[in-house]
Amino acid sequence: MKLRKTGRIAIAALAVVAALGMTACSDDKDSKPAAKTSTSAKASAGASATNLPPVPSVAELNTQLQRALDPSIPSSEKLDGVQGAEADPELPNRLAEAAKGANVTITVTDVTSFGDSVNAKAKVLLNGQENIIDVPFVAENGKWKIQKAWACTMLTNLGQQSVACS
Repeated sequence: MKLRKTGRIAIAALAVVAALGMTACSDDKDSKPAAKTSTSAKASAGASATNLPPVPSVAELNTQLQRALDPSIPSSEKLDGVQGAEADPELPNRLAEAAKGANVTITVTDVTSFGDSVNAKAKVLLNGQENIIDVPFVAENGKWKIQKAWACTMLTNLGQQSVACS
């Protein structure tokens, strides 16, 4: 029985790494042109750019991500950290529990701003296997939030579901 559960966790872990790796590859292609135009995009955004929160540091995003993935912190205290979480108030802790169950740790190593979104490069350690992934954050109501699509992909790859993701 324990071997069967370990096998499922290993398969889920592999699926997470594969999906996040593919996301990272596709995001890199899309983000290179955006990086070249981010200054002009900010300048042309005008009034909307003034409503954006300051670009977070690596340490700030690391703290936010660690808090989001900590199952001991109630979901109610993390709702403003995940985009669209109000549609499923248990989404933050469902994600945290799934990550804990698969022995996932994520450490932000770099932050790049693209106007109303931020990309965090991060090391993900999954059952001893290290990979580099992209974790997208979006500006919403004056705060940086983990992108809903990324959270939903993580949940799905870890064998969980959320009504917020449908």
